Amino acid sequence: MSKRPSPPPAASPARADVGSWLAGWWCALVFLLILVAYLPALSGGLLWDDNGHITRTDLRSWEGLFRIWSEIGATQQYYPLLHSAFWLEHHLWGDATLGYHLLNVLLHATTACLFGRLLQRLAVPGAWLAALLFALHPVCVESVAWISEQKNTLSAVFYLAAALAYLRFDDGERTPRRYVLATGLFVLALLTKSVTATLPAALLVVGWWRRGRLDWRRDVRPLLPWFVLAGASGLFTAHFESALIGAQGADFNLGVLQRCLLAGRVVWFYLGKLAWPADLIFIYPRWTIDTAVWWQWLFPLAGLALLGGLAWWSRQSRGPLAAALLFGGTLFPVLGFVNVYPFVFSFVADHFQYLASLAVFALAAAGLAQASARFPARARYAAAAALLAVLGALSWTQSGMYRDVYTLYQTTLARNPSCWMAHNNLALALSADGRIEEAIQHLEQSLRLKPDYAIAENNLGDNLVKLDRFVEAVPHFERAVRLQSNYAVAHRNLGLALAMSGRTAEAIPHFQEAVRLNPVDADAELKWATGLMLTDRFPEAVPHFERAVALAPEAIDGWFTYGRALMRAGRFEEAIGPFEQALRLDPAYAEAHLNLALVLRQLGRRQGALEHFQEAIRLNPALGR
Repeated sequence: MSKRPSPPPAASPARADVGSWLAGWWCALVFLLILVAYLPALSGGLLWDDNGHITRTDLRSWEGLFRIWSEIGATQQYYPLLHSAFWLEHHLWGDATLGYHLLNVLLHATTACLFGRLLQRLAVPGAWLAALLFALHPVCVESVAWISEQKNTLSAVFYLAAALAYLRFDDGERTPRRYVLATGLFVLALLTKSVTATLPAALLVVGWWRRGRLDWRRDVRPLLPWFVLAGASGLFTAHFESALIGAQGADFNLGVLQRCLLAGRVVWFYLGKLAWPADLIFIYPRWTIDTAVWWQWLFPLAGLALLGGLAWWSRQSRGPLAAALLFGGTLFPVLGFVNVYPFVFSFVADHFQYLASLAVFALAAAGLAQASARFPARARYAAAAALLAVLGALSWTQSGMYRDVYTLYQTTLARNPSCWMAHNNLALALSADGRIEEAIQHLEQSLRLKPDYAIAENNLGDNLVKLDRFVEAVPHFERAVRLQSNYAVAHRNLGLALAMSGRTAEAIPHFQEAVRLNPVDADAELKWATGLMLTDRFPEAVPHFERAVALAPEAIDGWFTYGRALMRAGRFEEAIGPFEQALRLDPAYAEAHLNLALVLRQLGRRQGALEHFQEAIRLNPALGR
């Protein structure tokens, strides 16, 4: 950044055309280099919580799109524009991951191009070098190669577009139309990811950097509505993280001084990874923050000393202080003063600094451009090309880590052996592939590392159930619900394990609790109904069967079980409908044909009974023995 910049003068049409033409070529280069750097990630599969972002079956309709906007809790986080984008993407390419990865790469490239254009507008030296540093730096890989982090890449596009639109409003004719456009883009950014709430403060820093002071009427007053929107978004997200996602409890019990220590260490950690991007990990070790350890105080003290030095130096050049304020301010939501769920397993993550890194890249590129100005152009370009080649190679290698869950978590454990979360997540992948015994070993290791981990207890019980070891599974589910009383899935699984162990009466209250905690859990509703039926409380079971099939009308087993329950209760005429619905969903369901045949025979409809019995035997000859 230059010393005392002033707003750029209005360019002549000829110069504007040349600038646009050059920017187009720069953008083409950015897109090409990013595509090459991320080739290993394009064939990647689903990771961790990607299934929570790719639109669920119940949200794929127009009604589901309405729920995305109107129902808090319908999606993993209330980012309705993000999940609307995922909704549209699913209609375009379904569950094929290539489309999601390609879009993330294109969004990252678009962000880099917007960044270059923004720095050009601000007359920052080395604008396109900064854009290329951002485009190819490996700390960005997590945001680009992980489908879930489309929230980062998409929100960054709106964030920078809003910044550009606001600067056009600020520099040119300050018309309502320009202001509304900028505000609308800012709202779109907030609806994609709330970390973009830092933008109005960032614009004030930019205004101070450009003019050396802030004017109430010119600089502050136009951004007051933005601050209101930002504050509302931030408060809502903080409440959502705490109340609905689980960012509360012992893992978040940090005092004020501990949070200050944490903030100082986080800032230096991220700066270190930008300066020397070695040993990047999907899940970093979780630090122990202790105010009694003297060296931990060095991080915030060094940060304050740096700010003091930059404030003093700002009399010569405001750029470094502005960059520091932009970096720290954009990081503020993840510095530790506000609880976010990932703090359970780590206080830092590469994707947390996706937006904040822009300020550092701008400062670094400006510094390099000014320092190298005395060297020949050929030497400057060669040095820049070498630096970008190294960063691109590192990103290419890093993006390969995101090919599949096994590569991701095995690499994570190789670099962070104490990562109990990676053991748990690797176990989920092993279990899904039928490697149950291996999954159990990783879950036991996860619990050795973190004995109070309710999710691992539940997953361990679930794998024991898959091996029909129901009695062994019960204590693990019981411990899971003791550790986390509002854990709906664990209550449902405990009920199943108890029922399969012959303790159906004890199981029913857990099914009931699972439904209370998650009223849209069709499986828990169905199991509750089945438990009531097995304990001869059939009249109580009927409304639960009806609700289960209403919640999951495409669930074949729900209709079949409902039909069996009606059949068992002697309500043969009523049982016909559920069996027929099961067969409409799956005409090759042999057991449904057989049970419908038995019902029809009981009602004296011999011809229909014979037809379904013959079809059942044709589909599964073993049923005729």
